[in-house]
Amino acid sequence: MNKSSMRIFWILLLTAIWQAAVAEVRQLDRIVAIVDDDIVLQSELALRSAQIRDRLLAQQTPLPSPEVLRQKTLDQLVLESIQLQFADRVGLRISDTELNQTMQSVARQNGMNLEQFQVQLGNDGLTYDMVRDQVRREMIITRYQQRMVDSRVRVTQKEVEDFLQTAAAKGSSKTEYRISHILLTYPEGDEAAALATREKAERLAQEVLDGGSFAELAVTNSEASTALEGGDLGWRGTEELPTLFAPVVPKLSKGEVAAPIVTGSAVHLVSLADVRGGSSKIVEQSLTRHILIQLNELRDEYAARDLIKEIRDRAIAGESFAELARAYSDDAISGSAGGDLGWVNPGQMVQEFEAVMSQAPVNEISEPFRSQFGWHILEVLDRRKQDIGDQVQASQARQIIHRRKYEEELQNWLGEIRDEAYVELKI
Repeated sequence: MNKSSMRIFWILLLTAIWQAAVAEVRQLDRIVAIVDDDIVLQSELALRSAQIRDRLLAQQTPLPSPEVLRQKTLDQLVLESIQLQFADRVGLRISDTELNQTMQSVARQNGMNLEQFQVQLGNDGLTYDMVRDQVRREMIITRYQQRMVDSRVRVTQKEVEDFLQTAAAKGSSKTEYRISHILLTYPEGDEAAALATREKAERLAQEVLDGGSFAELAVTNSEASTALEGGDLGWRGTEELPTLFAPVVPKLSKGEVAAPIVTGSAVHLVSLADVRGGSSKIVEQSLTRHILIQLNELRDEYAARDLIKEIRDRAIAGESFAELARAYSDDAISGSAGGDLGWVNPGQMVQEFEAVMSQAPVNEISEPFRSQFGWHILEVLDRRKQDIGDQVQASQARQIIHRRKYEEELQNWLGEIRDEAYVELKI
């Protein structure tokens, strides 16, 4: 074989090896969905499906068929991709500092320090970087949902007053219900589809009556965002029940499923998983003031953090906290009042603010901390024990109404962005 033939031979051999390698990579990982400017890979789908399967097994929830689990998981990844792309376009970011604090919090919730948590993840076949990236994605999505959906929710004073009157008339029941939900939808105006969907809901209800698992049926059939959690909506007080379910849930026995509820282009099944009683509590209120520095087009994460540190240093050095709040705080309402938030009740503020406020010594300015709104410092001026009175009830009522409306609007918004996105499934 001459040199020319030998050269051609090696080129053909290397080409064949390269083609085989490419074919193997493509077989191992391929595109399963195109979502606007993004893609979902087979490896992502397989990993998320395994995570969801493991969680359902840990919860002792019967698994759906592999096909249903695969489709539900792909739907979840598509929705996440849409939201992450939107968030990226508006410049929504999670700083490394905030993410590290969240990871430490997750470790503490699992009874470990960060090093132990990393070892445990390795034992479970996961890497710390993988979990950290997933937590970042979830934080971005949650924050973007809050930004977009909160703007669509309005709670009026009249609604609060009406709610309080209704709660008072009912004796402000402290009973709490753990409820599960299955959502089935059909095209609006399609009577044949509406009838078929109602019949399907009735069949599912009968399956539960015959001993079937509501959670398993939710995972397999529900179109709600809680499907892969078995439809679980968590514990709700009487006043926190979604509007559609409020009239029926208190009448259910534990494990019972209500008759299908038809609204517009959807049919709902709701089940009472558990019920528990409550008791009134004395709350600890904190007289608090704060300064907020937000991010904007001219001020990035680092500039906002540096500014709040500078303001804190100046306040500790003796400058008036109130005057600094008036000059710098991006919370227009409290800023004009010298940062004053008044007496703050538990649960009234976002989680990050609440955590710092609850641990802050009286008359000491906190270290800078991050929330979804920006960078804060706060000072607790006093604390007191207080019976839940009219003011607290009104605040709780507003939160309850907002949460109820938020959850209903979230489902509407998720449906809208899914319908408006370009999605091409490759499976």
